[in-house]
Amino acid sequence: MPAHSALITVMERAARMAGSRLRRDFGEVEHLQVSKKGPADFVSKADMRSERILYDELMKVRPGWGFVLEEGGMIEGEEGKPRWIVDPLDGTTNFLHGIPHFAISIAVQERSFDGQGWGKITSGLIYEPVSDQTWWAEMDKGAYLGDKRLRVSARRDLSEALLATGIPFKGHGDLSEWARIFGALAPQVAGIRRNGAASLDLAWLAAGRYDGFWEADLKVWDVAAGILMVREAGGFVTDYTGGDQPIGQQEILAANEALHSKLHRILAKSLL
Repeated sequence: MPAHSALITVMERAARMAGSRLRRDFGEVEHLQVSKKGPADFVSKADMRSERILYDELMKVRPGWGFVLEEGGMIEGEEGKPRWIVDPLDGTTNFLHGIPHFAISIAVQERSFDGQGWGKITSGLIYEPVSDQTWWAEMDKGAYLGDKRLRVSARRDLSEALLATGIPFKGHGDLSEWARIFGALAPQVAGIRRNGAASLDLAWLAAGRYDGFWEADLKVWDVAAGILMVREAGGFVTDYTGGDQPIGQQEILAANEALHSKLHRILAKSLL
């Protein structure tokens, strides 16, 4: 078993507690599908319950740290302290429809050197409640699925590459931009998948299951842990322009070194 910090232990314990509640709630979704009211309100409550568990557990062990919460917004911590970036239910639409592909994502972001802003993500954890799998990474220590070290794929040819993406929907994202990128990439790759949880897309990329990933209109809680995971597994993560600081950006392009440069050229050209 690889040695990880006490911080990862703290994160995993909190994620498992929230995940246990999500599993119970997920078991109720099937019954809610046939109710007149529908499951949307229930899922929103499940999301908030998960976030409350995570907040309470993380605050208990690291008092004074700040938070960036999907539901609760930003909570300032004490001066000089890191902050948690938390997505209590990534893949809400899957959850809503009874599709067992969703996760909890937790990351730690340190203060910048001058103490005036925010710097690097140093720890990240993604927990899948249904499969009871824990993905985790720490800066300069690698990325893991449980005790298995992760590496991005070694594929170099686009014709063999399997990509993941997120498709704009219902007022989220720019469908015409996405369509241009898809139209440029699809004829050159082995396949493109849309599974509905960006955190897991990035974890699967770190594990070599996917060879590349792109998506826009993302929030920091969607990707903070996953970005660290890909980088610690040897991958490259940038924004669409090739900038290497996508935390806080809304767009991400990720792949191994060889494929990233090829994908970036095609993507950038498609947006001209």
